[in-house]
Amino acid sequence: MTAGRLTDMTPEVDAKGAAARRDLAVRAAVRQGLVGPGERDAPLVCLLDTAGIRASAAALTAAFAAALPPGTPVLHAFAVKACPLVPVLRLLDAAGLGCEVASAGEVALARAAGVAPERTVLDSPAKTTAELREALALGIAVNADNRQELERVDALIAAAPGPVRSPVGLRINPQTGAGTIDALSTATATSKFGFALRDEGAREWLVRACVERPWLTRLHTHSGSQGVPLALMAQGVRAVHALAQEINAAAGRRQIDTLDIGGGLPVNFASDAATPSYADHVAALRTAVPALFDGSYGLVTEFGRALTAKHGLVIARVEYTKTTGSRPIALTHAGVQLATRTVYAPAVWPVRILAYDGRGVPKGGAPLAQDVAGPACFAGDLLAEARPLPPLGPGDLIAVPDTGAYFFTAHYGYNSLPRPPVHGFTVGDGAGGDGAGGDGAGGEGAGEEGAGEEGAVRFALVRPGQPLAALVAEAGAEQRDALL
Repeated sequence: MTAGRLTDMTPEVDAKGAAARRDLAVRAAVRQGLVGPGERDAPLVCLLDTAGIRASAAALTAAFAAALPPGTPVLHAFAVKACPLVPVLRLLDAAGLGCEVASAGEVALARAAGVAPERTVLDSPAKTTAELREALALGIAVNADNRQELERVDALIAAAPGPVRSPVGLRINPQTGAGTIDALSTATATSKFGFALRDEGAREWLVRACVERPWLTRLHTHSGSQGVPLALMAQGVRAVHALAQEINAAAGRRQIDTLDIGGGLPVNFASDAATPSYADHVAALRTAVPALFDGSYGLVTEFGRALTAKHGLVIARVEYTKTTGSRPIALTHAGVQLATRTVYAPAVWPVRILAYDGRGVPKGGAPLAQDVAGPACFAGDLLAEARPLPPLGPGDLIAVPDTGAYFFTAHYGYNSLPRPPVHGFTVGDGAGGDGAGGDGAGGEGAGEEGAGEEGAVRFALVRPGQPLAALVAEAGAEQRDALL
């Protein structure tokens, strides 16, 4: 099968359909009181497009299924850190995906979502003994990060009352280099992650360590995410595939039976197009390491951002507008607490801004260069500077797309700004909220939007907004006098 045919045969995420659903959802959110003035005074809401998430999951599974022999064991494990919301994990579990977890908290989230331990993979460079013991007891796959951790696993397996069901592997750093964002490049010469493959004597040690431990049956690699080109990711997978072949030859048997090739598919934040695609990624892998797809090894993937980023939307009310030094500024309720990376590294993480009026209708008018600012008390809390947009005024709305991973999903508590509510939405006749978690519409103000061309929009509460009382409690209210 050629790369071109593979791309043609795998489903793609419908960018035009996603944009149309987005506009319907903004209008419905206003009419149903999820955002806007009204009695609830809701200045901020975050939305997840459940149809879009399902489409991404389907595109992922189809791209690999089209390239692998029937019956090849494959686990697509969603990287929980990208969107640590239990209803989202539940939705992806229903779509056939497992979970990749990197902390005790993420293990707890996956379990709360009902994800089976055998469909869960634990990765972290700093696992505690307690975390390792729990994972091995549950049957969760474990990828050891370093020699000292491997010694801990040795001891835990030796002390286990019975056979350990967990697949155990080694995380390999192929040291293939960095992409354009250093902080997200995990396969550099000095990366903190994994066993360095190219250090002096490392390869021989890894082969020997595996042969001495027949229960080591996996190798794992992950070269990074945003800013890492597909060809560079494929180089890392090729290096680990070659190492697996060498280990199996030394062992005289098929000891390494599964390759965990990580995730990290970059996301296009410049438009609604979902590029690159999973089919593109598979094509790059087939070019670099064709034997990966001959059925010799089971596969695990760990995609995160690419599955949910394009399907998240922040909607914030414009509270005030002003002009300072001839620069128009729109002051909104969306800033560093939701788009932390954008605020602190705007050149690397720029976001699109869409303008709507107070009814949720897209605004027209000649574009005017404006700053879009958040509510936090520091000068750099800006979503965009001098961005050409239709003139904004108090009561208008701004929407920030592509925020379904690492944005509002992982709140940053600057200025004690409370976590905003998150709703999933579905659009179409008989649209239901069950896919986003919860039954029915879930939460106040939810229900069906009007008929006609707008169709039906139904919301389901995914995460409630944080009450101020809960925020105060988290800040130690019950220990108020502890330091007196």
